[in-house]
Amino acid sequence: MKILVVGGGGREHALCWKIAASPLCERLFCTPGNAGIAQEADCVPIGAEDVEGQVAFAKGNAVDFVVVGPEAPLVAGLVDRLSDEGIKAFGPSAAAAMLEGSKGFVKDLCAKHGVPTAEYGRFVDAGSARSFIRETGVPVVIKADGLAAGKGVTVATSQAEAEAAIDAIMVEKKFGAAGDSLVIEEFLDGEEASFFALVDGETVLPLASAQDHKRVGDGETGPNTGGMGAYSPAPVMSPEMERRVMDEIVTPTVAAMKAEGQPYKGVLYAGLMITEEGPKLIEFNVRFGDPECQVLMPRLKSDLLPALMASADGVLANLDLRWHDEAAMTVVMAANGYPGSYEKGSEIRGLEAAAALDGVVVFHAGTKAGAGGTVLADGGRVLDVTATAPTVAEARARAYAAVDLIDWPEGFCRRDIGWRALEPEG
Repeated sequence: MKILVVGGGGREHALCWKIAASPLCERLFCTPGNAGIAQEADCVPIGAEDVEGQVAFAKGNAVDFVVVGPEAPLVAGLVDRLSDEGIKAFGPSAAAAMLEGSKGFVKDLCAKHGVPTAEYGRFVDAGSARSFIRETGVPVVIKADGLAAGKGVTVATSQAEAEAAIDAIMVEKKFGAAGDSLVIEEFLDGEEASFFALVDGETVLPLASAQDHKRVGDGETGPNTGGMGAYSPAPVMSPEMERRVMDEIVTPTVAAMKAEGQPYKGVLYAGLMITEEGPKLIEFNVRFGDPECQVLMPRLKSDLLPALMASADGVLANLDLRWHDEAAMTVVMAANGYPGSYEKGSEIRGLEAAAALDGVVVFHAGTKAGAGGTVLADGGRVLDVTATAPTVAEARARAYAAVDLIDWPEGFCRRDIGWRALEPEG
C-alpha cells in the first residue's frame, strides 16, 4: 500500500516511524515532513493546510490511505475532500472536527448530553466577558474558541490577569479569528491526564494514557506551550479511572456526535482533570497529541496501520491492540525564546550519538536538512528525545542522557519532565 502522512512535526515523525514498520506499507510519503521524517518517508513540500494540494498529490500518486496528523487540515475538511475523490483517510470530517475546532461547541455538547466538565460561559464581546468575571471571581480559565496551536488558554488567578487575557483574545486579536468568541470556565483543581481512543463512528477502542507538561519552565512555571514533554502510562489513570473516563466521557461523547448527525471517526484525545469528584473533561482534540504521540507509538506492540484503517472502515469492533509494559518518556528540546520569538537555522549536532543509546529514538519536530548532511533547527519545538525503559524513572534517565549528548547551544529543555510520575515510584 501507498501511505501518505500529512504534517511535518514530531507527532508525524512518530507516526511515520511506526507506519514504516508495517508490512502493509510499501511506500510512505509525508507532506511536508522534516529532516528526521526524511529517514522514514519520501517528503514532499506541500503545506499541511493546503487542502487542495494534498488532495491533488494523493490522487496523482495513487495513494491508498492518508493519515492526517494536525488539527487544522481536519477542521478545514481535508478528510471530506479526500473522500469526495474516493481516497480513504484516517481522521474526522470537518463537522466532527468541531470537537476541537470550537471549544464552545464542545461545552454546549457536554451540557446537552451530561458529560462532566467545568461550568462555563460563552462570549462574543469583551465587555460581557469582563462583567462575567467580575461576578464569578477568579481563578478562571479563559480560552479562545477556535484553533490557537495550544496557546489560546490562560489560567487567570487575578482580575487583572483575566481582563488582560480577554483583551489579548478579543481586542488585540492575538489568535486572529480563533478569538472572535471565547469560553470562560471555572478553574478545576486536580491532576491533568491525557486519554486516547480510536473511534469508527460507533465503536470506541481505548489506547494508552499519557501525561504532558504544558508550561515552558521547570516547576510548571511560565506560559503555556504546545507541550514540553510527556510520559506514558500516567499513574493517575488507574484501570478504574480509565473505565470511568470511557463510561462517563468518551463513550457518551461518541454517542452524542452520532445522535447530532456528526459521527466521529479517528483518534479522540480527551484532555482531563482528575478531580476529587472524578474525571472531568478539559477539552477534546481530534488528533494524536503532540508530544503524547511520541510516547504512545514506542509503547504500541501491535501494527498501527490496520488499526487506523479499521477506524476509517468502521470495523474497530473486530480489532485488539497490544501494548508493551515498558514506560516511555519524551523530552522536548525547543529553540531559545520559545514560545515567544525565536531564531531558525542553527545547526544541531550529536543526534546520531543520542539515538545510539539503548531504548532511545529522537523524533524531529521542527528541523530541516542543511548543507553537507547537517540538520538545522526550523521551528519552536525542534526535537522530541524519547526513551523507553521498565519504569518512568529509568526512561527519564535514558532520555536526559540522550539530551546531554545533543550539541545545540541555541536550544533548551525542561529538566523535570515526569516529576508527577516519580512520586508513586518512590
